[in-house]
Amino acid sequence: MKALLDRARTFKRRVDFESGEYRKLAEGQFPEVLFITCSDSRVIPALITGARPGEIFELRNAGNIVPPRGARTASGEAATIEYALEVLGVQDIVVCGHSHCGAMEALRSGADLSGMPGVDAWLDLARPALAPALGTARLAAAAGKADPSGRDLAQLNVVSQLSALRQHPAVRQRLDADRLRLHGWYYEVDTGAVYELDADGRFRAHTS
Repeated sequence: MKALLDRARTFKRRVDFESGEYRKLAEGQFPEVLFITCSDSRVIPALITGARPGEIFELRNAGNIVPPRGARTASGEAATIEYALEVLGVQDIVVCGHSHCGAMEALRSGADLSGMPGVDAWLDLARPALAPALGTARLAAAAGKADPSGRDLAQLNVVSQLSALRQHPAVRQRLDADRLRLHGWYYEVDTGAVYELDADGRFRAHTS
C-alpha cells in the first residue's frame, strides 16, 4: 500500500497536467467505447488497449456480468449502460472476459459460497445461461480433463452477457437503428493475447 500511496502523491509531478490534453479533460468526457469487464486486478483495459484518459468508459464487476433487463433492484450496471448510451453517446460496447477468472472458476467448480452470500447471489445472474456448460465442465473435471484457464466457460459467458446486453432498451433501440456495435473479447492473462468474437460465434486471436 505504501508504494501505491507514494505514486499517488507524486502523480501530479509525473504527469504533464499543463498539457492541452489534460486541460481538455476538465471540459467533459467523450469516450469512444463502453468497456465491460471483470474486476480482476490483472485485467487493465487502458493497458490492454493503449487508451488515453477519456477514451474508455469502464464498467467492472465480478465475472463481467450484465444483469438482465427487469432486475428487481437498482443496478449500477444498468445505470452505467444507460449513461454511456444516453449521455455520452458511445457507439461501441465491448464485453471482455478473461482467463483464470475467479468468478468463472467458482461457477465451474460448484464452490461453496455460503460464506459469501453477496457473491453467490451475484453469480446467480450468470448461472442459468451457463448451466449446460457447467455440467459438462464438472464432468470433464471429474475425468481429469479440466480446462485450467477456464477458457471455454469464460468465452461462453461473454456470449451470454452480450445476449443480456441486447435486452436493455437503450441498447436494443440503437442496435435496431444501426447506431451501436457490440463486441465480444477474451483476454488471456498469461500471454496477453486478445481473442475477438467473430460473426460465426468463434473467438479468434487478433492479428495485425
